[in-house]
Amino acid sequence: MPWREEADLWYFRSPEIVFGPDALDHLSQITGQRAFIVTDAMLVKLGLARRVEEKLKAAGIASEVFSEVEAEPAIATIQRGAAAMTAYQPDWVVGLGGGSALDAAKAMWILYENPQINILAVNPLEPLCLRQKAKMVAISATSGTGAEVTWGIVLTDPEDQRKVAVGSPENTPDIAIVDPSLAVSMPARLTADTGMDALTHAIEGYTSTWNNDFADGLCLKAIQLIFEYLPRAVSDGTDVEARERMHNAAAIAGLGFINSMCSLAHALGHSLGAVYNLPHGRTVGLFLPYTIQFNSRGNEQPRYHEIAAFLGLPAATPQQGADSLVQAIRRLATKIEQPLSIRQAAEISPAEWEESLDKLVENAESDTQIITALRSPSDEDIRNLFLYAYQGQDVDW
Repeated sequence: MPWREEADLWYFRSPEIVFGPDALDHLSQITGQRAFIVTDAMLVKLGLARRVEEKLKAAGIASEVFSEVEAEPAIATIQRGAAAMTAYQPDWVVGLGGGSALDAAKAMWILYENPQINILAVNPLEPLCLRQKAKMVAISATSGTGAEVTWGIVLTDPEDQRKVAVGSPENTPDIAIVDPSLAVSMPARLTADTGMDALTHAIEGYTSTWNNDFADGLCLKAIQLIFEYLPRAVSDGTDVEARERMHNAAAIAGLGFINSMCSLAHALGHSLGAVYNLPHGRTVGLFLPYTIQFNSRGNEQPRYHEIAAFLGLPAATPQQGADSLVQAIRRLATKIEQPLSIRQAAEISPAEWEESLDKLVENAESDTQIITALRSPSDEDIRNLFLYAYQGQDVDW
């Protein structure tokens, strides 16, 4: 990022973070009357919601569970949850799950305290005046989104086939609980998907045009942890050390990127995921190598070079560093059986793909994450990025 010539005010935001194998015990230490737990049906079935209820009960806090959150939560789900929250009148909102459940909990909390607001209009500039009714605890059950430490909210508008990123620093959770024991039940495919999400957060957070000294170290540490421990976590879900390090890495990456922002891989991934109903981590991770190539072609980008050097990859020049990083990401993706092209990710015929391109480009161009791209893409660039990623072709322009 070019050095700023004018004085700016920057802010670093973080919840209180409680981490480690017994971090969930912290719930028994909070004070309150009623907690509204937002989660999904699978975590109820696995007994994780019950564990949370028991810890809250030990603190003398009654609770109610809303478990209707689906993958990529829709606006209608948020409205139902907010109505149930309003009926229960909690003084704690507890999000439990991956990014979908945690984002849903944040959005419901906003509507609980601001019933008149349009959730799609929430932004960092207008006050929400939260915490008049409740505070929030976010508990991560997957090792990917880092949503437990961030204020970003991604919602799905199924009618318009697009994902919408909203949020305000005010809806940063008060407490984030990062307990790796909650991630042990993650299957290998979900571990891989969410791990690629965390890696994309960390790399884009480090290379975003809003990168800064306070976020850089977090992003680099997360990248290192993910390259080392993600293959182990995918290969053996009972590997306690790998689970704990990946759970930490996801939160560290979340804390890094939310204070510097993500970039082009997220804009493209959001679009593809919304149109073809593909998992978020899988889509953003798929686009990461293509966007690195796009950003570095004809432009020396020292940030990719720095990441490569930090990982001990060949990095004699900025271009070699970028190329080495792309190769390392693809080796990692192959090892954990992640797709390297859109054709590998979904059965989409060339005719169907061509028909969807206009919508894909439109979604990506309107995504907020495109603002911080190292190389500002034109309409034609975005279209070509989709085309190249569909075929699995290296970006050479």
